[in-house]
Amino acid sequence: MGTVGTAAVRRGSDFARLSRRIAEAGLLDKRPGYYAARIGMVSGLFAGSWALFAMVGDSWWQIPVAVLLAVAFAQVTLLAHDLAHGQISRSRRISRIAGLLVGNLAVGLSYGWWMDKHTRHHANPNHEEHDPDVAPDSLIWSQKQAEEARGIPRFIGRWQAFLFFPLLTLEGVNLKVSSFRALRRPSLKSRGLEGLLLSAHVLAYLGAVFLVLPFSTALVFVIVHQACYGVYLGCTFAPNHKGMPVLTAEDELDFLRRQVLTSRNVRGGRLVNTALGGLNYQIEHHLFPSMPTANLRKAQPIVREYCERLGVDYLECGLFASWGQALRHLHEVGRPLREAASRATEPASARQRP
Repeated sequence: MGTVGTAAVRRGSDFARLSRRIAEAGLLDKRPGYYAARIGMVSGLFAGSWALFAMVGDSWWQIPVAVLLAVAFAQVTLLAHDLAHGQISRSRRISRIAGLLVGNLAVGLSYGWWMDKHTRHHANPNHEEHDPDVAPDSLIWSQKQAEEARGIPRFIGRWQAFLFFPLLTLEGVNLKVSSFRALRRPSLKSRGLEGLLLSAHVLAYLGAVFLVLPFSTALVFVIVHQACYGVYLGCTFAPNHKGMPVLTAEDELDFLRRQVLTSRNVRGGRLVNTALGGLNYQIEHHLFPSMPTANLRKAQPIVREYCERLGVDYLECGLFASWGQALRHLHEVGRPLREAASRATEPASARQRP
């Protein structure tokens, strides 16, 4: 999909009017009851998965437990996401303390590093120069990136649509590696505490697995658990923006259009809502990041009607359709690399023909 032209520039007051409607509807108010119930259920799932692991013991039945634990890790990560946005508590101190415990200690994800990365994503979603989520680290997200790709992105980019889900199996490990690498940054707050909690997670996690299981079973358990965790997270975040317009410095959009035109909602009812942690209402979440997850569903008809009235494209589709759009986009932007590789393998005589 192409970029959004500068002709789409509009007044910032469009968002101000929408924001007033949302605030008057009480949808920015905190939902302590909802989060108390959700935290209780996710905590129960997390603790119950580890308890089941201990009960099953030395058995290959631990492989289904690894899958269940991956679901628990993903749900804890989604809670950390809500904490980072201030959806659960208005206190930054409380949110940070809880985030460090939930992110660093429970699942091995640096809360400070991820919060910085995710804040930059929200400020400029799908922007080639400013959104770290579309940086060409291994995959490429635009034809401009394809033309400039070197090394691993150039190698993978040709067939990245087919490699996308296999690569997601590495995402859980990638997040942990990135978290430890971030400890070298002077800008990361409380590096010592973050490092201590991350190290405690790794030692407790590997210690528990390799103490309970023999080496071969433990190794398979860790591989299955981390692979499923990565795929779950990828399938949660990828439908939201991948395949939507990629912005450049030439695109001058106001806040409302920058958020709506680069986001996609995913339909699917209560099951999808629970599985994706409310991120299926991505448009509403990007417009109002601090809105409690439980209120996003109520905000949707207001936002959708408002966008229709303004003539702003509001995209929503099913879960599988969203994955399909993302994969087709990945395949299309990789086309220049496939064509270049094809030309490179042609006989010299064929390349010299007029």
